[in-house]
Amino acid sequence: MSPKTSEPIGGSADIEERPVQVFVPHRAGLPKLSTYFATLWRRRHFAVELSRASMRAAHTNTFFGQFWLVISPALNAAVYFLLVTIIRGGHSGPDFFIHLLAGLFAFNFISATMSAGAESVVRGGSLVLNTAFPLLLLPWSALRTAFFRFLPSLIILLAFFVYFDFVGPHPMDCSGAGDCIPLNTVHFSPVQLMAIPAFALIFVFAAGLAGLMATVQVYFRDTTQFLPYATRIWLYLSPVLYYADQLKPWMLKLELFNPLYPLLGIWTDTLARGVMPAPSAWLGAAAWALGSLLVGTFYFISREREFAVRI
Repeated sequence: MSPKTSEPIGGSADIEERPVQVFVPHRAGLPKLSTYFATLWRRRHFAVELSRASMRAAHTNTFFGQFWLVISPALNAAVYFLLVTIIRGGHSGPDFFIHLLAGLFAFNFISATMSAGAESVVRGGSLVLNTAFPLLLLPWSALRTAFFRFLPSLIILLAFFVYFDFVGPHPMDCSGAGDCIPLNTVHFSPVQLMAIPAFALIFVFAAGLAGLMATVQVYFRDTTQFLPYATRIWLYLSPVLYYADQLKPWMLKLELFNPLYPLLGIWTDTLARGVMPAPSAWLGAAAWALGSLLVGTFYFISREREFAVRI
């Protein structure tokens, strides 16, 4: 673009050149990471307040808003349980229902983080254009919102767990010799404490996806339209509607490319079944979580300086 010129009214031949600012996309590259993350930490309260404002706008801080956060995933799990029970011939018990609840709640957290993270930068366009701050705060604010929307669902999970453990029926198998053996039961176990680091890995994995989806949405605006279909397929391919150890050997080879297989597997095994997963499952989940965080975060940071031009 050539600079604009103007000629004085007096007809002088002198031409006054005026500077013209041209905004072009910045080349991809990482800033000084120590300075960036130091600024990110100092401005963390901005992400917190932005998340709180988003939750207030969705009325999740009211009684009925909290009630809907609790009852909606429970109804969704009940529908899936009925469908899967019919498909499986009516042999699913309380243990599978708890597994289904835990898996759906965690999957919904990941799905909500992806959707909200994808919209975070584009929706916050006015902030991006008028305020200087580490833009990674935007997808991480969406991550915080999704996490606090996930927490009420644990109330439903705990309520069903207590019911099936202390109140509900306990079917028995008395066909063999000796004492009857409980079938399809759930019970509290110290192994369930390992669900805390299991969900921590899921949280780290979701943080990376939030940054990745936010970046992709800036360049491809139809990403949010495609996500619901992709996540639905991802749900069917993940160990939510079935146990992780129920897959056939040839299908296990395909699950090596599905990060949710080890992540949701260790989550539901520890929390719902009280079973300690194999070390290979923990290592696979940790590798996927760390890889997602590194790829999503650094890809976002390397591109965020041109977001103002793209929006």
